[in-house]
Amino acid sequence: MSNCVAIEWLGEELRLLDQRVLPEATLMISCRNATEVTEAIRGMVVRGAPAIGISAAYGLVLAARGCPESADRGKWMSDARDLLAASRPTAVNLFWALDRMQDAVAAFVNNGSAAIAGLEAEAVKIHQEDVLANETMGELGADLIADRPGMAVLTHCNTGSLATGGYGTALGVIRSAWQRELITRVYADETRPWFQGARLTAWELQQEGIEARLIADSAAAHVMATGEVSWVIVGADRIASNGDTANKIGTYGLAVLARYHKVRFMVVAPSGTVDFDIPDGRAIPIEERGGEEVTHFRGQAIAPPDMRAYNPVFDVTPAHLIDAIVTEKGVVLKPDADKMRAIIA
Repeated sequence: MSNCVAIEWLGEELRLLDQRVLPEATLMISCRNATEVTEAIRGMVVRGAPAIGISAAYGLVLAARGCPESADRGKWMSDARDLLAASRPTAVNLFWALDRMQDAVAAFVNNGSAAIAGLEAEAVKIHQEDVLANETMGELGADLIADRPGMAVLTHCNTGSLATGGYGTALGVIRSAWQRELITRVYADETRPWFQGARLTAWELQQEGIEARLIADSAAAHVMATGEVSWVIVGADRIASNGDTANKIGTYGLAVLARYHKVRFMVVAPSGTVDFDIPDGRAIPIEERGGEEVTHFRGQAIAPPDMRAYNPVFDVTPAHLIDAIVTEKGVVLKPDADKMRAIIA
């Protein structure tokens, strides 16, 4: 288990580690209703697809706790769900968690406060299952690295305890591989424009005592060209039924570079990240955020005044560039639609 606790459920409130101020400060934000959870997700207090889904589940519990006796419980909970669902469009774990909560929500709508305990139990179960899934994925991914030990790996964005219920997806694989002495070091991309690699992944790697080097995003090709890197290991926010994968912007470019340099490419994500309702990556909605995230950093301008920016925050890596998709249900090598359904559906 990691030393980092990003999501803490206290029964009457959800406490989230504010990832906007790391690593300079460790600040916990308290959310006491669905609106505050939504604002925390949209505002990047909490980020990472699994963590977003877990937080949304707890948001529904808080919505039920705050439902007035005189309210139409069905409409109240439907409004809360719609609010949470609109917070981030790309991460399918958000919608998976909200759907997973629907039976418990229906019990609350029918039975009122007597059913809140069941709603809370389901959210806690989602949280606990995510930690167990991450630990399983960590070992499965490390088994792949064991075929070619003694080299470095490269990762992008943040996929550790800060992005999940605990332990991590891609960073969980790295953690397991490090514990088994299969890797020599980690190269962590800075991950513009939010610098999740520089601020969050680097911090987590330091917390765990894992040998690491932070690199500029544009240094990845040079690092791969040295021949030191055996795997690029990344997470996912949504995986189409054929294995096409949406992840933090810059991931697609890494996959292209990895293929050119004969470096293997691994995607690590819980099975709930796979969306069998969409055939391929062209159907994955790509979130765009404000241009000021590119032209400014923490309020400080880094571009000329009035410069416009294009800010897609995800891209799609085609399945044919992916060597392995690792889930808690198993590993899909050279993914396609048939292989994905055989292991995950």
